[in-house]
Amino acid sequence: MISTLSGRIAAHSLSHVVIEVGGVGLQVQVTPITATQCVIASNQTLFTSLLVREDSLTLYGFLDSKSRDFFDLLQTVSGIGPRVALAALSSFAPTEISKAIASGDASVLEKIPGIGKKVAQRLVLELKDKIQKSFIGNEVSKPFWSDQLNGALTGLGYSSKEADSAIARVKKELGESANGADLSELLKLALSQPGKN
Repeated sequence: MISTLSGRIAAHSLSHVVIEVGGVGLQVQVTPITATQCVIASNQTLFTSLLVREDSLTLYGFLDSKSRDFFDLLQTVSGIGPRVALAALSSFAPTEISKAIASGDASVLEKIPGIGKKVAQRLVLELKDKIQKSFIGNEVSKPFWSDQLNGALTGLGYSSKEADSAIARVKKELGESANGADLSELLKLALSQPGKN
């Protein structure tokens, strides 16, 4: 099992990165937010999950071990494969999905591409106990969209301070509705407001 990769980012798109390890370029499937954090020619460590099939070996990469472990956990539920699990982590942070499962809120899970009503209910039924033990705890996290937006803005050359200011303006303008907005909409709003010198 390949659990981590460290190397130079040779190329990336919204769905994958190519990371050079020991002179070999490995293609790793990632979420769009992970892709924006992987700057070409920079060194990066990804926590990975390897999917072995008859005709292919596919690596999935994440910025932290918690997201990788959550990706693997989601796939233990019948009807959820790697594509749907990756779509889930592109839509919500592990903490947000965990809270939806723990509270039995299947309607939140149905917003994930590839998850219908039956699969959402199965997720709640099969993972509720596991989620409580592994992923909930007492942590209070900031909204996932702000992490995504921060990564996108810093990837576009914003400093941390400029990105924080832009996120604060978006939060002030949209309030709670920011939680349900697309990253592209949030980014458009952040870029349309003054802030970057």
